[in-house]
Amino acid sequence: MGSRNWRVGVAGLGTVGAGLLSFLSARPDFAPAGGLVTVTGVSARSRSRPRPFDISSLNWFDDPVALAQSPDVDLFVELIGGSDGPAKAAVEAALKAGKPVVTANKALIAEHGAELALLAETAGVPLLFEAAVMGGTPAVKVVREAMVGDDIGSISGILNGTCNFILTEMEQGGRAFAEVLAEAQRLGYAEADPTMDVGGFDAAHKITILAALAFNCAPDFAACEVSGVDQVELLDIRMAKDLGYRIKLIASADRSDEGVSVRVHPSLVPLSHPLAQAGGALNALFIEGQRLGRIFIQGAGAGSGPTAAAVAADIADVMTQAVRPVFQRPAQNLVPCPAVDRGRNVVRAYLRLLVKDEPGVIAAVSETLAEAGVSIESFLQKPVEDTEGVPIVLTTHAVPEAVLSKAVERIGRHPAVIQAPRLLRIARI
Repeated sequence: MGSRNWRVGVAGLGTVGAGLLSFLSARPDFAPAGGLVTVTGVSARSRSRPRPFDISSLNWFDDPVALAQSPDVDLFVELIGGSDGPAKAAVEAALKAGKPVVTANKALIAEHGAELALLAETAGVPLLFEAAVMGGTPAVKVVREAMVGDDIGSISGILNGTCNFILTEMEQGGRAFAEVLAEAQRLGYAEADPTMDVGGFDAAHKITILAALAFNCAPDFAACEVSGVDQVELLDIRMAKDLGYRIKLIASADRSDEGVSVRVHPSLVPLSHPLAQAGGALNALFIEGQRLGRIFIQGAGAGSGPTAAAVAADIADVMTQAVRPVFQRPAQNLVPCPAVDRGRNVVRAYLRLLVKDEPGVIAAVSETLAEAGVSIESFLQKPVEDTEGVPIVLTTHAVPEAVLSKAVERIGRHPAVIQAPRLLRIARI
């Protein structure tokens, strides 16, 4: 059965769709299983939009659901995006029609993965999504296949190239967030509405998927704690570097006896750590296994070529006719992992204050933290030009988040504190 010819329908002809059609046109026999892959139908929002490839010979569908249901399509590729709407409807239609589905849609899998897995396994067809996480860098395959014989305890890394580019440029160029974001939009790294990226939601979708695969549970996006890079200031980047750290948007998933903690936050990473060295639009990921130890992967997290390569790899897997659960256990047994109470999470933190230059302020801050049971690890006071007040930065030893939050709230009410304290986590890596 592996050598049969496959007729593929592609919904979504943006950057990734263009890359996929170009590749399949040039290499229809790419799959190791043998056989040919032929694109027989396409769908997108606009038929007349200029494209770098000719679609005149392909069947056009205004409705991606009709494409998914077409008798001339054996395998459906969804590259539309979005957790609901046409993307979800088309994937559901394909699965109900008994057709394998390959998607790059991280929001769809993170928010509806369990129900789609049940549809796929009921129909006895694959639902594959390698391209949904880290583009062409095979994070999903490593977790789902290469480490199936291990017990994964934690996953952490950089899963959004747009945010990584912005933070890198802010540090290297000494420019503010808004200026670098505008450049990222001009270069095509960021969308016109960058909320999904800079708000941390894109990375949250990805780490939700990886957590489900790593910990044998249903994806639970609602349980992910999310904050983005839109509030990171150049001052914090400079002060963190003086302390020996670099700020990165870190997505992490950790399993303990109390449950699973999944989160996305701007975090301080030691300058010597590999994640701190991953600059520009790169993605990078650490996976900690009980038997294999630490695995580190790094590569392109987006783009036409890399992401299309991941989609093609999933198509090749479909052609082998391999059968396995969509996640790590049968869909009817999938349940969300118990979530750790956020307030009980133990963290080390970076705290930056902007205070009036007057006696007794540092003593008051130290006293407040001590009364709350927060131990100071390091302290930095450094005058900065063009800044109202004096910045004070300190890092803490490990402390429960709830304890730290109450202490910071008290400090913020001190009359000498000019603006709300800035609190960032120090990554546990």
